[in-house]
Amino acid sequence: MELEFLGTGAGSPSKSRNVSAVALKLLDEIKKIWLFDVGEGTQHQILNTTIRPRKIDKIFITHMHGDHIFGLPGFLSSRSFQGGEKMGPLTIYGPKGISDFVNISLKVSQTKLSYELNFVELEEEGLLLENDRFKVYAYKLDHRIECWGYRIEEKDYPGELQVEKLREARVPSGPIYGRLKAGEVVTLEDGRTIDGKDFIGKAKKGRIVTVLGDTRQTPNLKLLAKDADVLVHESTFGKGEGKLACNYHHSTCVQAATLAKEVGVKQLLLTHISARYVGKMVKVLEKEAKKVFPNTKVVKDFDTFNIPFPERKDDEQ
Repeated sequence: MELEFLGTGAGSPSKSRNVSAVALKLLDEIKKIWLFDVGEGTQHQILNTTIRPRKIDKIFITHMHGDHIFGLPGFLSSRSFQGGEKMGPLTIYGPKGISDFVNISLKVSQTKLSYELNFVELEEEGLLLENDRFKVYAYKLDHRIECWGYRIEEKDYPGELQVEKLREARVPSGPIYGRLKAGEVVTLEDGRTIDGKDFIGKAKKGRIVTVLGDTRQTPNLKLLAKDADVLVHESTFGKGEGKLACNYHHSTCVQAATLAKEVGVKQLLLTHISARYVGKMVKVLEKEAKKVFPNTKVVKDFDTFNIPFPERKDDEQ
C-alpha cells in the first residue's frame, strides 16, 4: 500500500506544483490503484510515474472546484486508447453534479469511451463501499461548496497457522492443516479433538488511510481521521492565518497538526499548498506543524509513501 502525490498545489498549477491529485496504490492488496481528485494535468503527471491507467478502477472526488476535477475528461478519454475495453468498468464517486460534468464534457467533445463508466453521487454519510479487503467511508467537510473526506479501512488479515505449535502437539501434517487454519474442530486418528482456533496466531491489523478535501475544521474530521496510519490534510494557510483560513473555508498547518495529535494519527501529510509558499517558506509550514505533531511532512509532487502495517504492542505468542 502506497500513496503517490500527483499534484500538491492549491487553486492553480505552478512551476513546482500541479493541482490536486493523489493515487492510493493497492497493487499488492488487490492489484488496483484508486485516485483521489483529478486536477488539470493529472494525466501528464501520471506519465512521469510507473502508474498504469488500466490499473485505476475507482476515482474519488472530494468536491467540484476546478483544481480538483478539470483533469477528469482528459484522463478518462486517454484511458480509452490504452486498451480500455480490456480494463473493466471504472467508477467515479463524488458530490452531486460529478456525472453531469463528466458526461457533458464527453458529449460536447464527442468522446466515446471503450469501457463502462459508472457514477456514485454521494448523498448519505457513512459506509460508501465494501469489498473483500477494504471499507471506504465518506463524510461531509466544511468548504464553500459541498465537499467530502474519505476514510479507507483495510480489513484485518487472518492470523497465521502456528505450525510449530501443531508439531509440538504431535498433530500430523497434511490436509488437516488446511481445515485447522479455517478454524474447524477436527478429530484426529488417535481420537483427540483439536480446535483450529487454538493454533491460529493473532490477526494482523489492517491499515487506515484518510484523504480529506478542502475544509475548515469541523467535527467530522475526527470521525474520518481517528487512529489513521496516514492522514492527508490540506494546508492552504500557515500558523498565523487562522482567520483567513476560516474566511476562505480552508485550514492552517497547525490546525491539521492539532487534529492529528488529538485523534491518534500515525503520520500527517500536508498538501494543497498555496503558491505563496515556496522555497524556505514551505519548510516554515512544516516546522510550525511539527511543533504540534512531530511526524508531519509537507509533500511535493511525485512524493511516494509506503504505508507500513501498525506495530503490535502485544506479544504474538
